[in-house]
Amino acid sequence: MALLNSSIKSLPLIHQGKVRDIYDIDQNKMLIITTDRLSAFDVIMNEPIPKKGQVLTQMANYWFDYFKDIPNHLTDESPEDYVLPKEIDQVQGRAVVVKKLRPIPIEAIVRGYIIGSGWKEYQVSHTICGIELPEGLKQSDRLPQVLFTPSNKAEQGQHDENITLDQCKKLIGDELTQKVSNISIDIYSKAAALAESKGIIIADTKFEFGLDSDNQVTLMDEVLTPDSSRFWPKESYEVGMSPPSFDKQYVRDWLESQDWNKQPPAPHLPQNIIDDTAQKYQEAFFKITGQILS
Repeated sequence: MALLNSSIKSLPLIHQGKVRDIYDIDQNKMLIITTDRLSAFDVIMNEPIPKKGQVLTQMANYWFDYFKDIPNHLTDESPEDYVLPKEIDQVQGRAVVVKKLRPIPIEAIVRGYIIGSGWKEYQVSHTICGIELPEGLKQSDRLPQVLFTPSNKAEQGQHDENITLDQCKKLIGDELTQKVSNISIDIYSKAAALAESKGIIIADTKFEFGLDSDNQVTLMDEVLTPDSSRFWPKESYEVGMSPPSFDKQYVRDWLESQDWNKQPPAPHLPQNIIDDTAQKYQEAFFKITGQILS
């Protein structure tokens, strides 16, 4: 069964995001359930994408384990231990118990290829987030170097906006900016190399970080999933075009073909778009992890 909205009665709901429902456990821990909701253009679709929540949770857990030398928000506790027996089916395979952190108020965007908002900016000014780039780059080109290009964290329903490094430093300070940049680029570079060896190009990705009680920078939220990254099949990658992807770009492309102003309510997704999107998420999971979705 797909899960559009969770309904856990045994814990108080703290926050319902675009995809995740967050419940309070105690002063140190929270339960995060990743639903099958899908948002595009900051609007939540009416229909769930079956097993999307399991893909996002289990893929993020794969990467958290792969980068276990970097502090992250996971505890080793089981979500099933905090809900009623009749609620277990809402958390199995799609929920985690995490530490409460103080979020660092930026999105840590890392780009290895030029696409999306970066490509739009480059066409105007040969820059991405104010970073000068050489002339002659084409859409989807590999960048000369991996770029850290932060964005601010907008309120729900609003769009995040790219910011310069100087603006980032004003928000969170020079030292924290450098630390987050270094960690983000290191994770992306290693993950991109691994994914490419398995036939997937990670064009760009988004990380989020928080500070624990000792002010240690800690990786949180989701990591290197089809919702937070652009995954391209290596076999069909071509410079000069927007490659097909394993992420929700497929849904965005369909929405762009509709007569819709990108405001709620969203158009109803046809069954073939739902099925194909679910298949793309699951294929990306299997290609990268080699695991069977549980």
